[in-house]
Amino acid sequence: MGVSVFTDPLIRATNLSRLELSTTYLIGTLTSSLLLPFGGSLLDRYGARVAALGSSFLLGVTLVGFTQVAAGARLATSLLQGMSPAWAAAALLTVGFTLLRFSGQGMLTMASRTMLTKWFDRRRGLATGTSGVFVAFGFASAPWGLQELIASADWRTAYWFLAVAVGVGMSLFAWAFYRDNPEECGLRMDGKPVHEPLVPSEMPPEVVADEAATEARSLTRPEALRTRAFWSVTAALAIQAMVFTGITFHIVDLGREAGLSSEQSVSFFLPLAAVSTVVGLLSGWAADRVEARVLVVAFLLAQAVGFMGAGRLSDPLFAGLMIAGGGAANGLFSTIAAVAIPNLFGRMHLGAIASAQMSCMVAGSALGPVSLAYAKNALGSYREGLLLCTGLALAAMLFAAMTPTPRAAAKS
Repeated sequence: MGVSVFTDPLIRATNLSRLELSTTYLIGTLTSSLLLPFGGSLLDRYGARVAALGSSFLLGVTLVGFTQVAAGARLATSLLQGMSPAWAAAALLTVGFTLLRFSGQGMLTMASRTMLTKWFDRRRGLATGTSGVFVAFGFASAPWGLQELIASADWRTAYWFLAVAVGVGMSLFAWAFYRDNPEECGLRMDGKPVHEPLVPSEMPPEVVADEAATEARSLTRPEALRTRAFWSVTAALAIQAMVFTGITFHIVDLGREAGLSSEQSVSFFLPLAAVSTVVGLLSGWAADRVEARVLVVAFLLAQAVGFMGAGRLSDPLFAGLMIAGGGAANGLFSTIAAVAIPNLFGRMHLGAIASAQMSCMVAGSALGPVSLAYAKNALGSYREGLLLCTGLALAAMLFAAMTPTPRAAAKS
């Protein structure tokens, strides 16, 4: 979400075309997706606290690097004779997007989600739904807030502000408050006290039952990847990541195509944030009461409505569909991304399974901006490309509706 409002400033600073910038984003994001399974193994080994602290610091350093991309390109062309400024800028942006997506959307997001789901079982939906309210609002309001920050100062100052907020502020926050699991704090899931010694003969029956249920529904990463449930959930999340990232990345140009100013284009995210907030809380409540498949089907239906509406922002009806569908999909996204994996496959191998899913999501987000840019170049407008995305969401919805729940989850 934060990348979208910096698209035009980066184009002006580097003299790259919109398609060339989208391509650097594609290559960098795909590269980061290949690194995430390794990052998931590190998360399981060292825990959420170390992973969040390290990724926050790396993200802050990366944001500082973006402020110097034009100067770095000039330096590279002076040192490497024959390299064009465009190639130098593209190479630096590719490295920057790789680090940005690996540290931010990848490791920091994954560490936060997996930590939260390790702390809750029966209240997991409520906890992630409450968290999702803030996540969804942040996602939807970030373009508007950052646009205002850039307008009040400039894009480099905005990057520096974010670098300090994340690299220093979030690093300190993770060090102070992140704990990988409740056992580190003398607790069990859902706030239950630890019973010592931890042997079945001396533990209350309900604690034994909870431990047995958690063990029974825990699958390894290879086992999870062989289930249709994993791929139905992952496809839904990847499609949302792909298309909504593409919409956000090109929102100013998409609005310009509909005859809207940049301020009018970005203003759609405020009502969308309100819808995301409400749906995020409701979906968290629902996640404790319905199976994941129901949420995934509703999620994909909301996507289809939002994608269709985004293609005709000049029409108030379709603009309303984009706000309603896109907002609902954003609200459901956070809840499904947090609860589906532990609910379906358990928490014993949570980092490894979540990293495989996150890799697909990041790869999807890489394809979004360049796919819409190619669609506009080939078809003349964004509308036709978004209609194809609508059909993709509907096809994934049918697949999810016909996907059975894994046996391991049923044992719990």
